[in-house]
Amino acid sequence: MGAGADPTPFEVVDAGFVVRGPLGACSRVAQIGEKELVCGHVTRSAAGVADYTVEQARSLDGGRTWESSGPIWPDLVGRASMSMALSRGRDGSLLLYGTLTPVDDPTTSWWDGERQALLDNDLVWARSRDGGRRWTRPQTIPMPIPGSAEAPGPLTTTSGGRWIGVYAPYNTFDPSVVVDRSQIVAVMSDDEGRTWNSSSMLRFADADAGGAESWVVELSDGRLVGTAWSMSLTTGEDAPIPFGISYDGGSTWTPTRSTGIVGQATSLAPLPRGGLLLAYTQRALADPGIWLAVATPIDDDFGVRRLAPAWVAERPTLSGGADAGHDEWTDFAFGEPSVTVLWDGDVLVTWYCDQPSGRGIRYVRLAGESVYGSKQSSARGVR
Repeated sequence: MGAGADPTPFEVVDAGFVVRGPLGACSRVAQIGEKELVCGHVTRSAAGVADYTVEQARSLDGGRTWESSGPIWPDLVGRASMSMALSRGRDGSLLLYGTLTPVDDPTTSWWDGERQALLDNDLVWARSRDGGRRWTRPQTIPMPIPGSAEAPGPLTTTSGGRWIGVYAPYNTFDPSVVVDRSQIVAVMSDDEGRTWNSSSMLRFADADAGGAESWVVELSDGRLVGTAWSMSLTTGEDAPIPFGISYDGGSTWTPTRSTGIVGQATSLAPLPRGGLLLAYTQRALADPGIWLAVATPIDDDFGVRRLAPAWVAERPTLSGGADAGHDEWTDFAFGEPSVTVLWDGDVLVTWYCDQPSGRGIRYVRLAGESVYGSKQSSARGVR
């Protein structure tokens, strides 16, 4: 796992909870001012239950304290189960991207574990032009292939103005629908959501492989890099995290390669001076928790330079069972990390957790110099 990478521990300068109490998911942070941060996240009663609600919290002191503002669309609570990820566009607006599942009974499940299927859902986006205080209604994105979508990663806005999001196709509750699951799909808009086209960001060599927890970012040199969790749909065994690179804004991608890192849910953040951060969950090996890699990818080598845990869990699963594969995701006791480079170069990592020490959306702030050797303050102040 990341052979040859520097394993020196990171320096934690702050840690705590963005939101404490409710079970969370899909925490993503956008920086909208020097010290003003918005964290979009989901609250839910349990994994897979159709009551996922998109909420947000705000920090005015760089992430040390947070205040929750509740559901973004109160009228949709109980009518739609939603999982959406937050990001900041290059024009300063905030974007949400993810899935919306219409529900009649929010106490039922949208997950069929036997078939690894999702209840029919829509891929959607929304926008705020005032720092997340008011939002448009969710707008539907046409899905280019049959199936439901799993889309916990945010929209990325490229330097050319393109919006690009990625998702993993899943079986629906209708067994007659044939779904090509051995890929990660990218959807792109060049006119701010009015029209969309698509490409295959990752294509798994094993036709019986599937994906989840995908992410895409633009590096400082204009290349796009995408990652995902990949696993065998037959055995449930995890493959090393795959990646792909695009030189044309996501229209085409290099052949899918391995990062060499064994992990599950992925998230990415570009570094201002080149390269990226990869935060991911690791449940099956020593020191289960949230791990962080510093990498400089090229077409056939992810270029991992640093690799160490950012946070070590008290338990990987709720039941205490040893099986932490994709089939058992409803038993996970933490997951879905995000990573953000702050204005002063420090690194903020958030994730959901259900641990003996607390439940909710947790965070650690890492000293930038301990992550990549020198301060790399965000040139734009936003990502």
